[in-house]
Amino acid sequence: MNQDILFADIQTWHVERQAISFPAQQAGALIECWVSLSWLQQRTSNSLVSEADIVAAFIHLRFDLEELAEARIEDEDYEQDGSIFIG
Repeated sequence: MNQDILFADIQTWHVERQAISFPAQQAGALIECWVSLSWLQQRTSNSLVSEADIVAAFIHLRFDLEELAEARIEDEDYEQDGSIFIG
């Protein structure tokens, strides 16, 4: 893992966006990363309904998600708002 990109052990479910956000930091800049509910459901092969189940799935897949987000940050594959989206 690239030590220039740090991930905090924080995640937040956003019902209106149907996604979890998790922050990354690179050279002091905060980068908001997102993973969609559909991505989590596809990877777990489960229908995730409750917030607790969704967050648990995220935590279970955290390492893979951080790797994917790191690769996108390194490739500068940002959304228009400067965030990273996995979905």
